[in-house]
Amino acid sequence: MSVPLGGRGRRSGLRPVALCLSLAFAQAAASNAPLTLPPAQEQRAVAIQKNLRCPLCDTGESIADSRSDISIKMRESVREQIADGRSDSEIYTFFSQRYGNFVLLDPPKTGRNLLLWGGPLLALAGGGAALWAFLRRRDTGPVAAAQATPDAEPYDSYLEQVRRDTGGGGA
Repeated sequence: MSVPLGGRGRRSGLRPVALCLSLAFAQAAASNAPLTLPPAQEQRAVAIQKNLRCPLCDTGESIADSRSDISIKMRESVREQIADGRSDSEIYTFFSQRYGNFVLLDPPKTGRNLLLWGGPLLALAGGGAALWAFLRRRDTGPVAAAQATPDAEPYDSYLEQVRRDTGGGGA
């Protein structure tokens, strides 16, 4: 028995093809859709994204603010790692190993980075100590000793003439 090609047989052959195509499109759309997280994990993901620098942006933008393709992939990776249950430090370590400490907007305060964090404070303290020493030395110099004696007045001939005429010795 043969089924005629004209009517019902042709339509029933298209259904599996249409079903396969719709499943393929649904899978492609699902893979492009961002992973949805509960609100607490979403806040955590945003906080981590704000502490990671875009490796391509010259302005030092975080991946949360950047629109580059690598930042989009890094944001997706942060979400996936949070969904997998990794801690913040594990996520930062993952990106640090992959891109270096440059990717961290708040690098760890150890090793050479300690010099970068403490250097400005040491320079400020050294400058303050030098200023204090300079001002202290200036106050104990010979000019300060001459100003300290009350009888030492600059010579003024007119003042001397007034004192003689009035018979007064002091001011």
